[in-house]
Amino acid sequence: MERQEFEQLALEHMDALYRMALKLTRHPDEASELVQETYLKALRHAKTFEEKGKGIRAWLFTILHNTFYSDVRRRKRSATPVDEFYDATSDDRIPDEAPPVWNLASLDWEHVDDRLKKAIDDLSDEHREVLLLWGVEGMKYREIATVMAVPIGTVMSRLHRARKILADSLEDFAAEVGFTPARDPSEVEEA
Repeated sequence: MERQEFEQLALEHMDALYRMALKLTRHPDEASELVQETYLKALRHAKTFEEKGKGIRAWLFTILHNTFYSDVRRRKRSATPVDEFYDATSDDRIPDEAPPVWNLASLDWEHVDDRLKKAIDDLSDEHREVLLLWGVEGMKYREIATVMAVPIGTVMSRLHRARKILADSLEDFAAEVGFTPARDPSEVEEA
């Protein structure tokens, strides 16, 4: 594939990659760096990219995913300077980070209830990532499995678990807005 054609195809997915990077890193600057690193790696290997039916989108998300988690593992192995935990001007710990920024272009997060935002943010990284790749980016199970380098059954299991956790954590909210879940057929009385 010619470089110009490759760049054109790859750049179409930049917004989607940034959205996912922002969810993974929870910081706009780190998300931008992650996307830049993803495109740098993709461009380095553009000549080896072959269309095998999964498309460039899944390939780019795979690079993003692998780059992020490689960096996480590298950080865990490296020593953390003491001044990151301790403020020398006081006896107090450094305050927690600001809450993550929600900036999903495909959804109008301005109108999404804060309880839903918090519930999604409270999911584990694995559950949040699979939920966002499926629900926001519209990826199919097989694409998500490729991106996350896990079996398709793991994707299905994580997505099911993420949705269950969200449903459980939002049960009070659902009752508040008058949503009643579908009844279990075994609970329906016969006339």
